[in-house]
Amino acid sequence: MSSLVSTSHLQLAAFALGTVGWILCTVSMGTVEWRVWHVDNTTIISSGIAWVGIWKVCFISYLHVSPGYKEQFCHKFSGYDSSIPHEIYAAQGLLLIAMFMGLLGLTATIFALRNVYMGITHKNLITRFFLVGGFFYIFAGLCVLIPVSWNFYSVTHNQSIAFPPSYYMPSSPAAQEAGAAIPIGIVAVILLLLSGTFSLSYRFPVTANAITKS
Repeated sequence: MSSLVSTSHLQLAAFALGTVGWILCTVSMGTVEWRVWHVDNTTIISSGIAWVGIWKVCFISYLHVSPGYKEQFCHKFSGYDSSIPHEIYAAQGLLLIAMFMGLLGLTATIFALRNVYMGITHKNLITRFFLVGGFFYIFAGLCVLIPVSWNFYSVTHNQSIAFPPSYYMPSSPAAQEAGAAIPIGIVAVILLLLSGTFSLSYRFPVTANAITKS
């Protein structure tokens, strides 16, 4: 059992990194600050700053306030807004997939580590669970990487969005910058890819005294 445990330290680290990466993925998905727009007209957007997320757009306003907020107006995106760019809707779907894939990766890793630390020397079972978990981690990381990169590209090129009038948003900002969700997503990508790499690197120990079930 000791040899079995000693060869799985990297996979234990993979589980820890995957857990943090999965949490950061969900945080990034729920954070509204994907793009930070700076606008010149402060008649409605009182602070001159608006936050464009993948689910909604929000800004501080003294004229229009959403229910439940003191000074903040938010407008959720709907699936019928053809003016919303493709990278926002792609981010919604890909991050939901990433969250689900990451959860599957964590589950597979937990089963593999359970067998390792309980001394169940079932080679095929342990190896397969680590491999499956690794593939899920990497797939989740790629699903986060695509929307993060796509939206970061849109920010750096100061691309505009033709919001409908109900959003009270200008079609283009005076300037824009990447919000907190993008660096959070980048860290999530790094952790998930590292976790997947560590999980895929597992090699079952070969010892003379080991009784291996197949």
